[in-house]
Amino acid sequence: MLDANLKKQLDTYLQNIVKPIEIRVSTDSSAKSKELESLVDEVSSLSNKITAQQGLAKRTPSMAIAPAGAEPRVSFAGIPLGHEFTSLVLALLQAGGHPSKADPQLLEQVRNLKGEFHFETYISLSCQNCPDVVQALNLMATLNPNISHEMIDGSLFQEEVERRNVMAVPAVYLNGEHFGQGRMTLEEIVGKLDTGAAERKAEELKEKAPYDVLVIGGGPAGAAAAIYAARKGIRTGLIAERFGGQVMDTVGIENFISVPYTEGPKLAASLEQHVKEYGVDIITEQRAVNVQRNEMVDIQLQSGATLSSRSVVLATGARWRELGVPGEAEYRTKGVAYCPHCDGPFFKGKRVAVIGGGNSGIEAAIDLAGIVEHVTVLEFADTLRADDVLVRKAKLMGNIDIIVNAQTTEVLGDGNKVNGLAYTDRETGEDKKLDLAGIFVQIGLVPNTEFLKETHLEMNRMGEIVIDARGATSLPGVYAAGDATTVPYKQIVISMGAGATAALGAFDYLIRSSVE
Repeated sequence: MLDANLKKQLDTYLQNIVKPIEIRVSTDSSAKSKELESLVDEVSSLSNKITAQQGLAKRTPSMAIAPAGAEPRVSFAGIPLGHEFTSLVLALLQAGGHPSKADPQLLEQVRNLKGEFHFETYISLSCQNCPDVVQALNLMATLNPNISHEMIDGSLFQEEVERRNVMAVPAVYLNGEHFGQGRMTLEEIVGKLDTGAAERKAEELKEKAPYDVLVIGGGPAGAAAAIYAARKGIRTGLIAERFGGQVMDTVGIENFISVPYTEGPKLAASLEQHVKEYGVDIITEQRAVNVQRNEMVDIQLQSGATLSSRSVVLATGARWRELGVPGEAEYRTKGVAYCPHCDGPFFKGKRVAVIGGGNSGIEAAIDLAGIVEHVTVLEFADTLRADDVLVRKAKLMGNIDIIVNAQTTEVLGDGNKVNGLAYTDRETGEDKKLDLAGIFVQIGLVPNTEFLKETHLEMNRMGEIVIDARGATSLPGVYAAGDATTVPYKQIVISMGAGATAALGAFDYLIRSSVE
């Protein structure tokens, strides 16, 4: 199951186990059960503190992990490899007494949660968003005896997935009821359970002293800005809903200079670690709702708190553009998806469409073609915008059709899930329909700048913040960087450079304004 290199890494990690743990395996005669047994045998052979035994569980194949002699509260229904292998390793370490590196205050908040919480998370092994949720809930179950969590590989429990109508991951259920969809951090989950947490956090933020530079946004541009500002020895803060931004939704990154290949979550984790090394005050799970230029720059937050800074770097990034047609919102996560890597496995053997003929659209079609029965690409323009090498590859595959001059007009469904799509042939004016199980939207980005509309900040017709060569905006002391700005190319490496530029611009502004 595990190659030599992976075994060596695992062996190193397992040296951190300080107390004995047990793995209870529930299997039958199926091939997947044999795979799970093989994985458990290999893992347990690497440490004399791990023992494995047969057990009975609701789902088979599955494995449950607990300190020796304790009743398991963390389990995996399926084989936790792929993106979930790290979740398995962390579960083993935490059950074995290795402490979490999460914020101690947050960990104590988990321990103090009252009530009974049984979580179930449906995942796909190709989902890069799922491990964060799985690991957060596993940690909570380790810390609090009233919490349990089970990861469920949807591809192995199709009947269950269809009964619950799970068509996008991660999908989290609490005590049998739907709790949340998509990426969630530990802080976010705890905040939903601890209803007074938001108010307490807002009160804490009101006591924060003013910053020299406050960065809004935790993606590549924001991380670079925070690092460059902090290196100048000035008081630097970073506020974001989540660290990593849209990079967290990116699977393969092959054009980040000097790194031939990495993945979005891995890069985001490295960015966060680098920022922390400079003592930046990182504030997550907060959304800015207004920016005002007074004696200082005041940032109003959705929680009710206001932060002040002598200068600000706006690095709020962008999000996937939506179709904006009838049925899209109704069937989101019920057949309408935006991440082919995460949700593609749920459409195995079915017919799907990809909306968008740019690089992301054609790449999505190629990836999906290896899973689904058939892919139809619909492009609004009369030609595809994707690189020629991608178009050639798509055309060589036997189950991809490409339709240009196609204007999507409606997402069709039966009330529970998608069953089709309506579009207009822009050349002939003819209305047409496709019978589909899923629709993957890949039509570009929208800048996250709506909260700035009440300011006097100059933006273009697309909502991008207008900046000069130093990253300066039309408001004194306010700088901007990355995908939320008029920088023409939306790339990670460009965003990082723009973030550095904006931070240096802000520092120069602070020097000049202190002399005046």
